[in-house]
Amino acid sequence: MGTGRVAVSDGIEVIVEAPEWETIGLGQLAARAIGAALRDAGLDPARAEVAVLACADARIGALNGQFRDKDAATNVLAFPAQELGPQSPGAAPAAPAGPALGDIAIAWETCAREAADAGKPVADHATHLLVHATLHLLGYRHDAAADAARMEGREARILAALGLPDPYDGGPTPGSTGGN
Repeated sequence: MGTGRVAVSDGIEVIVEAPEWETIGLGQLAARAIGAALRDAGLDPARAEVAVLACADARIGALNGQFRDKDAATNVLAFPAQELGPQSPGAAPAAPAGPALGDIAIAWETCAREAADAGKPVADHATHLLVHATLHLLGYRHDAAADAARMEGREARILAALGLPDPYDGGPTPGSTGGN
């Protein structure tokens, strides 16, 4: 299994740098997770553009340092293409103005470690992280309590639709290692 691009579906592209991601079928998993989050927001995944970098801790640590001034690996980062954040705490974000939503980076070692610590399959935890990051691309935030409650509720609903349990009933949360 090598490193390379994997076109997943119409507007979702996965770039695999860490081959370990291929062991869980990240391409299909990303299409499913991101697609579910987009559909939940009333968007057509075929008309959205999202890129996913499936990397190792070293790469995400460099990105975290470069873009967030945090010199450490994290589980997931989201780089929105549009400023869609809520106008007031707890309010819904604005709708995207175009198809380009942004980029997501997800780190294998951190994701796998968090999944093992929580007794979850890596694929389930990665699904949660991808849903979480997609919501960030759509303007959801979790820095204020009202925003966090809105975002976590939406994540739980999306994951339930995918047949996965509520991640906020225990175990690591997407921001537990400084993720975005």
